[in-house]
Amino acid sequence: MSASAVFVLDIKGKVLISRNYKGDIDMNEIDHFMPILMQKEEEVDVSPFVAHGGVHFLWIKHSNLYLVAMTKSNANAALVFTFLYKIVAVFKEYFKELEEESIRDNFVTVYELMDEVMDFGFPQTTDSQILQEYITQRGHKLEVGAPRPPATVTNAVSWRSEGIKYRKNEVFMDVIESVNLLVSASGSVLRSEIVGSVKMKVVLSGMPELRLGLNDKLLFQNTGRDKGKAVELEDVKFHQCVRLSRFENDRTISFIPPDGDCELMSYRLNTHVKPLIWIESVIEKYSHSRVEIMVKARGQFKQRSTANNVEITVPVPSDADSPKFKACTGSAKWVPEKNAVIWTIKSFPGGKEYLMRAHFGLPSVDSEELERKPPITVKFEIPYFTVSGIQVRYLKIIEKSGYHALPWVRYITQSGDYQLRTN
Repeated sequence: MSASAVFVLDIKGKVLISRNYKGDIDMNEIDHFMPILMQKEEEVDVSPFVAHGGVHFLWIKHSNLYLVAMTKSNANAALVFTFLYKIVAVFKEYFKELEEESIRDNFVTVYELMDEVMDFGFPQTTDSQILQEYITQRGHKLEVGAPRPPATVTNAVSWRSEGIKYRKNEVFMDVIESVNLLVSASGSVLRSEIVGSVKMKVVLSGMPELRLGLNDKLLFQNTGRDKGKAVELEDVKFHQCVRLSRFENDRTISFIPPDGDCELMSYRLNTHVKPLIWIESVIEKYSHSRVEIMVKARGQFKQRSTANNVEITVPVPSDADSPKFKACTGSAKWVPEKNAVIWTIKSFPGGKEYLMRAHFGLPSVDSEELERKPPITVKFEIPYFTVSGIQVRYLKIIEKSGYHALPWVRYITQSGDYQLRTN
């Protein structure tokens, strides 16, 4: 069983909106939730599950809101939390930002959505594209005749409508990899991982079936191919359109795609990543007078690739003033509200090395402050490049009318949580 009731609370625990799905719980039980949570806030790890008597509260926090599911039964907790995160995603699709104001300004739409996403405690239609077909933010016109659910709700393929037609049939696929990296002050890599996603924009008529082939290590092993260029994917998650049984049997990614934009799959590689942009820094503090910073950035990726919009954020003491900069490329600026120098390089080719110097006046500084400062962070984006080596080997498009469609594939590597500590 799933949730008996779902609540949206403000930051103080006041109920903004609620929906009683089963009628088996006194709705006033929610009054116990916030006091229990306040008692537990002193703990290091606050549990996402709290109880009062025989009532269980499963909750998540988003922005300045609490979303709470309430149940008396032995509910499937993973299902309930997945549902709560899914309705956050649906609300964000409708209102762009999900916060207290967007709930207050859209009570009617929120109630309609809460009626559709769950029925008697069981999740129903939670795909925002399908919901937008019949729950709009415009006024409803009175229709003559009995109301009918949209065809997608009763279809076997609930994420795609029938009868879609386009003059030009195309599929755009982006393979996006984010690099998470933490480097110690001595230069050793403490943490590195790649988080990837395959995003699609589908402009196809009819009910096409797509088959995607990747250089998947397990597939190459099963078929006896050379696995020198194969990639071992971990924590793979698929959109609901992918036939999981087919993937488990022969690693084939087969699906009827939703119309428009979707994230087809995501994956992770917990592997040693060579830092793509390496930073060396020297920070010299002259007691109660000034601080001088020298930062050297080196592109450690292929020379034929180029990183775009590189942004290197270097922390400085909070009471620094009178900044002076000298950069051999790009531009450096002081951002006082962040206590940082931001060095921006529009185009950074692989194999290149650049230098930036900064000088600040330091009227009064404690010697400990520089030791406690945050690490240097780097943002970048490298098009036509994947750090894992993942490749789309083929994308077949099969539709009974036999039309020809153009698949377009683009690769992008970007920074995730990319930090380098300094001495």
